[in-house]
Amino acid sequence: MKKEKNTAASEKTGLKSSLDLTKTRGDQIAIGVINVLGSISFLISCLAFFFLWISWNARLLGLRPFDPFPFPILEMLVSLFAIILSVSVLINQNRQGRIEKIRQQVEFEVNIKAEEEITKMLTMLHEIHQKLGISSDTDQELEEMKKNTDLKKLRQRIDQKE
Repeated sequence: MKKEKNTAASEKTGLKSSLDLTKTRGDQIAIGVINVLGSISFLISCLAFFFLWISWNARLLGLRPFDPFPFPILEMLVSLFAIILSVSVLINQNRQGRIEKIRQQVEFEVNIKAEEEITKMLTMLHEIHQKLGISSDTDQELEEMKKNTDLKKLRQRIDQKE
């Protein structure tokens, strides 16, 4: 229902982009993982876990060690966790990149729409001035402003700068 509403709104305004980024199942999982891994409570939990593990296996708690110094099992677990964490960060960065591309497209389309509306208002205001006889002088700057923006030329200028 929400997607249909956004599509209808996009068609109504003439925008090609949609503000709603479709979230795949993978995106939802990545968001959940990042929300958990990026929390202060998770950091505190990890520190408590490491402290408990090291204390247990260094015989500080008076218990029989199951991973004696230099803690090879803990080292392996931390390495696996580092892999999972780094992949999660990369997934989140890719997702953020997709969101940013959509935002840029929407912003560009809104700016083009605003440019068209401003050009139309300038033309109408100039016509009103002419009908009322307020200004008969030809203003070159105004005439330039009233011209529609040529998107092909704009694209060529951007491509040349890159």
